[in-house]
Amino acid sequence: MVDMFNVGQIVNAVGIKGELKVYPLTDYKERFDELEFVYIEGRRFDIERVRYNNELVILKLKGIDDRTTAEKYKTLYLKIDRENARKLPEGTYFIVDLIGCEVYSTDGSYIGTLTDVIQSTAQDLYEIKTKELKNILVPAVEEFVKEIDIEKKMIKIQLIEGLMDL
Repeated sequence: MVDMFNVGQIVNAVGIKGELKVYPLTDYKERFDELEFVYIEGRRFDIERVRYNNELVILKLKGIDDRTTAEKYKTLYLKIDRENARKLPEGTYFIVDLIGCEVYSTDGSYIGTLTDVIQSTAQDLYEIKTKELKNILVPAVEEFVKEIDIEKKMIKIQLIEGLMDL
């Protein structure tokens, strides 16, 4: 299992005191209020201050004290360790844990490997690279996704008629 999670991407510097403008990669951007520190390229930074500007998070990290230094971090990801990740409700999973799972039909036939989770407002879609090297999309809803076993890196789905014919 992956032990570090991306929680945001630095998109720019803000002002002259080293603040970072961050695009949150979490469903709950206020999550940054709960964090004491983040990692950037393996280096730990304590969070001094958090504020919000529309959908973006503005962070002041200890040790980044001017605009020039802040600009060096542009495009990099903020990470947290698994220990500091939020506890998920039963039946929900971190995307990073789903990617790489082998996908089988409910009759046990091997379909392929989950390569991505496409998030949308309607529902997530699981992108699966089939054994024939085609990409198929399966809605991540109970009607189609019947079992997920993160420990075994295995997902069972109910095949949708015509899906494999694409």
